[in-house]
Amino acid sequence: MTDTTDLLSNPSYKKALIDLLYQLADDDFMVAYRGSEWLGLAPHIEEDVAFSSISQDTMGHATMFYELLEQLGEGKANDLAHGRTAAERKNAILVEEVNGPGHYLKEPHYDWAFAVARHYCYTLAKKLKMASLQQSSYEPLAHIAVKVNMELHYHLMHWQTWFTQLTSIPGEPQERMLAAFQLVCDEMQGVLHLGTYGKELAENGIIISEDELSEAWLADMKLLLQNHRIPNKVAIKMKSGNGRIGEHTEDLVSALNTLSEVYQQDPTAAW
Repeated sequence: MTDTTDLLSNPSYKKALIDLLYQLADDDFMVAYRGSEWLGLAPHIEEDVAFSSISQDTMGHATMFYELLEQLGEGKANDLAHGRTAAERKNAILVEEVNGPGHYLKEPHYDWAFAVARHYCYTLAKKLKMASLQQSSYEPLAHIAVKVNMELHYHLMHWQTWFTQLTSIPGEPQERMLAAFQLVCDEMQGVLHLGTYGKELAENGIIISEDELSEAWLADMKLLLQNHRIPNKVAIKMKSGNGRIGEHTEDLVSALNTLSEVYQQDPTAAW
């Protein structure tokens, strides 16, 4: 790999790298939070423990990406996680969407089918990104991708088990899962989108192109559905807007208000 100092001396390279790191960090930060809202609400106690562990791992991944941004001069990791507005965030809209009606502390009517579909589809996309990033031209990111990828193996296995079991049961389980899967597919392109600097990211060997990511995700998903005889056609969209350029929903605003409550009272508090 080329010396990182030489790489970062190229303004185009550095801008593209920073943009990608914000995407990776913000995606994990939000999807981990949505996962944490299931604590005490998962279908059974074993799943409660497993989902909590996965969410904790994912928040740890977000921390590592924010720390890389800190090393690149973007500010303190804690401030990047908690001090930025919704308009400044680069996470995909899929990961900010609520789990369902109600509040996790009061009358939550959450959709387990949507949780399974979202986390499985997201984790599959993240696994593909980490596989590419292990060969990234930016060595510090490649090292983190190796660490993240080891945990993702178990995350993906967990969600794939839920996804295939529920979609393979005729009747209400399959109907609810396929409906949730369609909702996820309507926003999935936003997860695979690489933002304003997608071309530069691929040209500089930081990560494979968005087209390659999308094609790989679609191929893996279609194969899974086919192997388990799950009746569905896969077409991914970016229906509600492009989170990579700051287009978000009120769901994100509400989530950030909750996540940053302690930070707003004391910005020096560790998270």
